[in-house]
Amino acid sequence: MPEFIRVESVGRVAVVHLDRPKMNVLSRAMQDEIAQVATELSKNPEVRAVVFYGGEKTFAAGADVKEMVHWDNATAHSQAPGLQAAFNAVAAIGVPTIAAITGYALGGGFELAMACDLRIAASDATLGQPEILLGIIPGAGGTQRLARLIGVSRAKDIILTGRFVAADEALAMGMVNEVVAPQDVYSRALELATKLASGPRAAMIAAKAAIENGSEQSLADGLVTEQRAFAELFGTTDQIVGMQSFIEHGPGKAQFE
Repeated sequence: MPEFIRVESVGRVAVVHLDRPKMNVLSRAMQDEIAQVATELSKNPEVRAVVFYGGEKTFAAGADVKEMVHWDNATAHSQAPGLQAAFNAVAAIGVPTIAAITGYALGGGFELAMACDLRIAASDATLGQPEILLGIIPGAGGTQRLARLIGVSRAKDIILTGRFVAADEALAMGMVNEVVAPQDVYSRALELATKLASGPRAAMIAAKAAIENGSEQSLADGLVTEQRAFAELFGTTDQIVGMQSFIEHGPGKAQFE
């Protein structure tokens, strides 16, 4: 059983609770548990959406610097793949994922949030990639995912200065999708996840994969990727139920299995 991770089923939604007091500092053991849980959720056909939640006080305050302070060059090279593996596993979850951000999401904590599809933040949340202040750079996806999320220039601002970003600015820049009152973060994330979980699972997976794969391709190749994903959905239960419901009852009323 994981020591620092707890998974709760809420209908078709899996809620991954981060639980390493006080600040959910991401030790290597905790990162390995995240990778394990993410892989298991990816294989579970009953899971239709996933929420990552660190509790009422903080999401995750970064990697465990005490573990890394004595690393030499060789150790860092050997450990770096493991740092990225955890969040790559989160990004590889096929169904929609949501980070419910309270308190701090810094360094590895924000890298975890960026590995999710959507981010709901508390109005008093603080986000950022302050690794430069430690004499290093983000090593678990931060330089790559942040640049793709908000653009190269803004990513350089955040990473090169190491500054903390308040929730309102994060929303304006696109670092988060929505800002709500601190007490509403979990309920709003669960509400959105439940809505997504009631949608067509196969189509959700296909849409997510097409967006992500296409973003790494030329426009021409991305359009081919979209064509294939679009065509593959015909004949699925999702497509049959969705289109028949539209014809009989109008838009937005389909009940997907």
